Amino acid sequence: MATSTPDQKIDITSDVCPMTFVRTRLKLETMTSGQVLEVILGAGEPLKNVPRSVTEMGDEVIDLVEITDAPGTFRLTIRKA
Repeated sequence: MATSTPDQKIDITSDVCPMTFVRTRLKLETMTSGQVLEVILGAGEPLKNVPRSVTEMGDEVIDLVEITDAPGTFRLTIRKA
């Protein structure tokens, strides 16, 4: 479980790749180092690609969990590098 309270939150469940990562990246670019972003995303390509791309860009994936009352929807917690 994530131990950090997010500084920012975005919901990209209605977006498709590559916009899922683009929106995540744009939000991270507005944040300062050490801040935490919570991303709500769907299963499939976003679930596979967004965490991988975030890590490749140098940021830290803190947590990735399925939201229990919304099957197929996930909460990704990222710390900005």
